[in-house]
Amino acid sequence: MKAMKTDFGTKDFAAFCREHRPGYHADYYAMYSSWWDGITTEPNLMVVPVDDHMVHRGDGLFETFKCVDGAVYNLEAHLARLENGAKAIALQMPWSRGDIRRIIGEVLKAGGRRDALIRIFVSRGPGGHSANPYECPEPLLMVLAIRLPPPFMASHPDGARVGVSAVPNKEGMFAQVKSVNYLPNVLMKKQAVDAGVDFMLGFDKDGHMTELPTENFGIVTTERVLKVPRPDHILAGTTMGRVLALARDHLVPAGVLAGVEEADVPRAELETAAEMLVFGTSPHVTAVTEFAGRPVGDGMPGPVWRELSRLFEADLKNPAMLTPVV
Repeated sequence: MKAMKTDFGTKDFAAFCREHRPGYHADYYAMYSSWWDGITTEPNLMVVPVDDHMVHRGDGLFETFKCVDGAVYNLEAHLARLENGAKAIALQMPWSRGDIRRIIGEVLKAGGRRDALIRIFVSRGPGGHSANPYECPEPLLMVLAIRLPPPFMASHPDGARVGVSAVPNKEGMFAQVKSVNYLPNVLMKKQAVDAGVDFMLGFDKDGHMTELPTENFGIVTTERVLKVPRPDHILAGTTMGRVLALARDHLVPAGVLAGVEEADVPRAELETAAEMLVFGTSPHVTAVTEFAGRPVGDGMPGPVWRELSRLFEADLKNPAMLTPVV
C-alpha cells in the first residue's frame, strides 16, 4: 500500500476528478443536490456528506421513475408515495411537487438527455453521527439522472427464473415505506446472483409470498385470477398498481381474467400457478417461466403476460399518465 496523502485538498480533488474516470461514470448524466443548491455533471461530485443520517443510519427515502422523450411516467404516484413515506418517518419535506418537477427538468437539461432513469433521494440531512434525527438542521434533496436500462424481456425473451429467498422479510411499516434501508433487498439480490437466477421471492413468517428484491410479484391462478400480496405486506409498487388497474379495466371485461385480487398467497398456491409475473419501473411486466427450479405453466411466457405487457407498453405513451418536464 502506497503512502496516503494526509493533507488532501481541493487542488488534489480536482486532479482526482480529472484522472478518476471508471467506465460506469458514462451512465451518470447529472445530479442536483440541495446541499449546494446546484447541478453537477461531474460524476465524482455526485456524493452525499458522510455525516448525513442517510449514510450512517439509513434515515432517508428514495424514488425511481423513468423519463421518456422529456416526460415522466406516473410521476404523481411516485411523489405521493414519497410524501407518504416522509410522513411515516416524520421527515419534513420543504420542497413542493412543483419544486421537484422543476428540478427534474433542470437536471435532464444539464445532462443533455430526454430519456433517463430518475432517482430522487430525500435524507434526514447532515448534522452529526448519532441516531438522533433532531441533530440534523435540515433534510437534503438529491435528484439524479442516469442511463435508462431496457426492460427485462427485451434481453430475456424466454422469461425470468425466480428462486426462493432465505432472507427474513421486512414487516409492517418497514415493508411499506420506500426507505434506503435496503440490506434485506441487497442480500436477496446477492442470493439470486449467487444461485444463477434472475430474482429471489420472499415469504413472510406465515409462508405467504411477498416481493422480489426491488420488484413486485403476482400469479395467475388456473381459475384465471390475477393475485398479488396484500399492500400491508409489501412495498406497493407504482407499476404494479397501474398494471392492476389496466387488468381490471380491460382484461376482466374481455374475459382474459376472471378477477384481480390482493390477498395472502401461500407457497402451495404458487406450485399450481398458470403464470407468474414481475412488475417494476425497470422490468416493466416480466413473465416468470421458472420458479424454484421448475417450469411455470408450459415454461413459456403466457397469454396474460402478453396482454398485460401490451397494455402497459401502450400506457407508457398515454398522455394522461405523462408529466412533461423538459
